[in-house]
Amino acid sequence: MIDFSIPEEQKLLLENLRRFIETELAPHEAEVEEKQFVRPELAAELRAKAKALGFFAMYMPEDCGGGGVGAIDMCLCEEQFGWTKDALVRRTFGSIPFALQNCVGEQRDKYLFPAVRGDINIAFAMTEPNAGSDAAGIRTHAKRDGSDFIINGSKHFISDADVADGFIVTAVTDPAKGKRGISTFLIDRGTPGFTVGRTQYMMGLRGTNNCELIFENVRLPASQMLGQEGEGLFQALSIINLVRLGLVGGRAVGMASKLMKMSIDYANERRQFGKSIGEFQMVQAMLADMATEIFAARMMVLNTAWEIDQGRDPREKVSMVKYFASEMLGHVADKAVQIFGGMGYCKELPLEQYYRDARVYRIFDGASEVHRAVVARSLLKSGTHPL
Repeated sequence: MIDFSIPEEQKLLLENLRRFIETELAPHEAEVEEKQFVRPELAAELRAKAKALGFFAMYMPEDCGGGGVGAIDMCLCEEQFGWTKDALVRRTFGSIPFALQNCVGEQRDKYLFPAVRGDINIAFAMTEPNAGSDAAGIRTHAKRDGSDFIINGSKHFISDADVADGFIVTAVTDPAKGKRGISTFLIDRGTPGFTVGRTQYMMGLRGTNNCELIFENVRLPASQMLGQEGEGLFQALSIINLVRLGLVGGRAVGMASKLMKMSIDYANERRQFGKSIGEFQMVQAMLADMATEIFAARMMVLNTAWEIDQGRDPREKVSMVKYFASEMLGHVADKAVQIFGGMGYCKELPLEQYYRDARVYRIFDGASEVHRAVVARSLLKSGTHPL
């Protein structure tokens, strides 16, 4: 017998989290959308409230001071986060790079523990103009100079760079070794030669700002290397499946669920030709499509999360989830705008905002085309479906 029910303890957590989002975060969504940032004083207030309820740093291991939740719980929480703005989620509940778990010795006291406590913000910097989906194609390099490293290069699309106190930066330390020649460094804001460049404002996800980073002869002691030399790409990719599953798959399910709820309410309220538009078969068909795709994506997310919690490595399934859930969100957002009609295209309602926010899910953390290729290669290699 397969039990798909959610335990009462988890239900209570999710109910409290949903209530917190509705009462504490939702009232600030319009302000963040308009100003394109979360006021520092607001971020501090929300973070303090989240910490008091045990909602901060839930995904980090318990031995680091985090909540230690598993993959299933993470995905269920991400569903709830999909009902509000990404920027508010980051500032309230913490956006802590999993790679910080590789800190050792003094690094733990300087970076890991303060980040988990919410005292500092750390951003992960890997993406470059010529290295997006091809993470191994980075050109930023770190050359040895005695006991130090000299870093030169640039990054872009680095989330949270505008508020980060420190950065985890990938750089090539041995070009001859290819992807095994990439290492990771901890770099403080204000380090000589290191500049946080312009903010790269996006179509959607306003408030979650991305910036360019420029490194010009940045000198770092070897003690600032995170993990072993040559393990930088491994560190990034070792947890990327969990990130894709939760922060993309789970979040997409939550965002789509909110859009469907809004569409259902509007279909029941809006009247045309003497009856609610929900009575028209074409509108019913769009709602049915929404519900079916959301259900399918949610089952994919939770099944794959269960495998991760069992210690398995379902990377092909993660690619399926990332591809399907992000495309599903796009379909649902488009149908929601269609159901709302002209009001859905108007800035008076948040539908156009959600429509813009949804678009990037098919791009970041590997474009849909990349993940389809991953799945196809797996099928051709194994000759069967990865059940």
